[in-house]
Amino acid sequence: PPEYGIVGITAYGTLLSGYHYDWLQRELVRPFYFTDNERLPQYATEDVLRARVERDNLEPNIVEAQNGRRLAELNLKRLIHVPAEQPVVLSTPLTPAIADVDRLALREALENGLVLSGPNRHEAALAELVCTRFPSVDQVRFCNSGTEANLFALITAQNVTDRSRIVAFDGAYHGGVLTFPTGSGAGRMNAPFDVVVAPYNDPEAAAQQITDHAGTLAAVIVEPLLGAAGNIPASRAFLQSLREACTQTGALLIFDEVKTSRLGAAGLQGYFDITPDMTTFGKYLGGGLPVGAFGGRRDIMERFDPTGAQPLGHAGTFNNNTLSMAAGAAGLSQVFTPARAEDFLVRTEAFRRRMNEAFRARGLAVVLSGIGSILSLHLGRTPPETCAAIDGATPLLRRQVHLNALEKGLALTPRGDIFLSLPMSDQTLDHIHATLLEAVTEELPLLGPAR
Repeated sequence: PPEYGIVGITAYGTLLSGYHYDWLQRELVRPFYFTDNERLPQYATEDVLRARVERDNLEPNIVEAQNGRRLAELNLKRLIHVPAEQPVVLSTPLTPAIADVDRLALREALENGLVLSGPNRHEAALAELVCTRFPSVDQVRFCNSGTEANLFALITAQNVTDRSRIVAFDGAYHGGVLTFPTGSGAGRMNAPFDVVVAPYNDPEAAAQQITDHAGTLAAVIVEPLLGAAGNIPASRAFLQSLREACTQTGALLIFDEVKTSRLGAAGLQGYFDITPDMTTFGKYLGGGLPVGAFGGRRDIMERFDPTGAQPLGHAGTFNNNTLSMAAGAAGLSQVFTPARAEDFLVRTEAFRRRMNEAFRARGLAVVLSGIGSILSLHLGRTPPETCAAIDGATPLLRRQVHLNALEKGLALTPRGDIFLSLPMSDQTLDHIHATLLEAVTEELPLLGPAR
């Protein structure tokens, strides 16, 4: 459609034969790019942002602006944007109403000082909103990213339990230094924790691992929706087995809800009605500004009280910077309220179901996994429940659909994630539905006759 800025589509070659879309190279990804990597290795400071360049052999698009759900890049193309800053900002691209809320909060913070070298009222307001919203959080501490939040939560657990070992799960991602790629154990850049990697969504195996390491186990950290591995939802039986085993052994159960706390009024702990000992947050919580948070039971978090015996330390110059605290408080109190969060979950779950019904109606062996606004494409007629169940050709399908959708004015992530955002109207969701359906229909046959 002309309003999306697409000026024409030429014939394209298939990725399977080693070619990329001529039109895509010439018109969509030509724009502004670095001629050498002397200052920024491979164009970027963040691996996921670099993926489009590495995996698809393309020059990078340099993003200039977003407005009204669309993304404007320096080549002046406009795309409907569903990477959504890798779920950092639920309400971006900003609508005028949401922008006004954010602008007022940030202006007030700017006028009164950014880092006040002491507690501030924005910090107290955001803490109250977090603690009243999430069942596991009696008290909370702020930091600067989800990665930091997970590191602090694990180290807190080690101090509280006087144990050192951690159980994490195959395929998990808890930040840039806490990665557990499928089948690979731990990432090469991981922090040096003593980690046992257990299979995801296997209640018996996970409970056995916890029991086997009971005397040395400080914490079990889990994503209730296994994100980077393909947005695979945990089963309630799996999470319940973790809860029971941790209670029996004295290990702390940590829910990494850095992404998933946006799913419903109380995140996935509310969705599954299972309360961990600690929860970590990040991404959208700061209203688009850098933020992280970790919180939990009062008896755990009181260890940070400096008046207590042997208090734990937690320093950070920007932990309670007024911009992040003000934007976060405005976002949770005026934009992403509990009622709005529940409504958003219902709307986006309906989109997922409708998308899967459309795939089935066309006889396409493709499915959207995930919950609500956090989704991934998979080959197969049912969503995978474990990393081992993911079809080996799924990454290739995702890359092809990513490029095809770009031609049609829809920006997905190269790895197949789809993050829906608050400003998306029913009309926009309908357009995403139609575009994604056509892209999959066109690309699936290129994987071979068996598909």
